[in-house]
Amino acid sequence: MGYDLISIIGATATGKTGLAVALADRMSSEIISADSRQVYRHMDIGTGKDLDEYSLNGHHIPYHLIDIREAGEKYNLFEYQRDFNRCYEEIKSRSLNCPIACGGTGLYIESVLTGYQLVPVPEDKVLRKVLESCTMSELEERLKTIVNVHNTTDFDTKKRAIRAIEIAEYNRSHQLEKTTSEPINSLIIGMEISRELRRERITHRLHERIDQGMIHEVEQLLDSGIPSENLLYYGLEYKFVTLFLEHKLSKEEMIKQLEIAIHQFSKRQMTWFRGMERRGFHIQWLPVTDSIENRVNQIVDLLNIEEDKIKD
Repeated sequence: MGYDLISIIGATATGKTGLAVALADRMSSEIISADSRQVYRHMDIGTGKDLDEYSLNGHHIPYHLIDIREAGEKYNLFEYQRDFNRCYEEIKSRSLNCPIACGGTGLYIESVLTGYQLVPVPEDKVLRKVLESCTMSELEERLKTIVNVHNTTDFDTKKRAIRAIEIAEYNRSHQLEKTTSEPINSLIIGMEISRELRRERITHRLHERIDQGMIHEVEQLLDSGIPSENLLYYGLEYKFVTLFLEHKLSKEEMIKQLEIAIHQFSKRQMTWFRGMERRGFHIQWLPVTDSIENRVNQIVDLLNIEEDKIKD
């Protein structure tokens, strides 16, 4: 085939995993996660791991880069690129079929496709001290002035915003280093969904996760000794549920504010993916309202078309 990877991308709650698993089952392939929070153990409901989905038709679909770090730790882009490249090369060495990357962290996907990576960025204690006195609004305004900020989808907490500024300032005076790997030629499949349906799915899934025990999950993480500030750093579900457990929000306020935050996050995800198209990536958008079987068939057809072009 003309592609070395299949990437399945889309906003939260669009069913990326289900499609990736069905495709991997069809192709006897393996999945590499591209989700910045599913790397953490014991953070299952809030990150939407849905590990049961990786079993289909009596087969277990191998997956990678899920549950590789302890909750409470921090994981960055540099580490993801290193880990992705290792998994990618291992899968390619034992299989003739394309590995499948699946996730909603556009920064992760784009970084491994380009073949470029950031060097590890050290902490700047002086800059951090200055930034810590700023309000979140002031940090957001500063981020807007930075053209090449490394991530615009995840800084919904002050610590994340400070880290984003720190990385951007470092990169102003340091050139990107090219990895030894070449850019990866990937068929990119996007999950096409209307704004209304996306909002409906997010709301439904949020209430479903609360019913499944998301609050208890966060409570257990806090009881295990993980500082609340670490969970606040992860944002979204872990931020707002922690604030509820600390009695800083009522349950109703927590649900309302979290729902708004997830909607805003999904919008930023789509902004990133549209930006990828402007930066030269071709994304084949398939409607989520179509059946998984039909979409798998369409993807296989796309791969066969490319293969026929090579033969010609």
